Amino acid sequence: MPDRVIEAAFGAPAVPVAGVDEAGRGPLAGPVVAAAVVLPGDLPTSLAAAIDDSKALSAKRRAELAQGIAAVCMAGVGQASVAEIDRVNILQATFLAMARAVADLPAPPAVALIDGNAVPPGLGCRGRSIVGGDRKCLSIAAASILAKVTRDRIMADLAAAHPGYGWERNAGYPTAAHRAAIVRLGVTPHHRRSFRLTSEQASITL
Repeated sequence: MPDRVIEAAFGAPAVPVAGVDEAGRGPLAGPVVAAAVVLPGDLPTSLAAAIDDSKALSAKRRAELAQGIAAVCMAGVGQASVAEIDRVNILQATFLAMARAVADLPAPPAVALIDGNAVPPGLGCRGRSIVGGDRKCLSIAAASILAKVTRDRIMADLAAAHPGYGWERNAGYPTAAHRAAIVRLGVTPHHRRSFRLTSEQASITL
């Protein structure tokens, strides 16, 4: 389970240390969303014990925890659009979303702990990359939950406007049903046209 050891090494909670993570690098459709979370010193024990890598949690549990995180933590959310993804590539768009999430915090952190192996430019503070951070750092795990829940809600809203692709279930990832819907219905303005499916997935050009 993630803990606060790395955050404490940077002086948290006396020093504001933000965990930053993203959701949506792999889908064929929709924005990439990032969240930044600064944990309070008096984080409820029950909430701290429940926070985990978002991928290890059910959708229902993620939604419950996201509500608790937003209620007691300093949090920010940022996203990069499909147009930005297609223009600058998914990695650079992810960096944009992360920097925007940090900028969206109510107050700037002293340090941002980034899930992954690179620090985005333009954070406005010190940055440290943590490989597998959502499994190690409680603040990054909290950010992973908030980013995932936020993006899933965006995709559910887009699904209502573009039925048939199953985005309310697959969140834009290249499932068999999503690939089949692209063949049947064509692409939408929310599909990432810079992405390509491999021949093993389907013969589709977005």
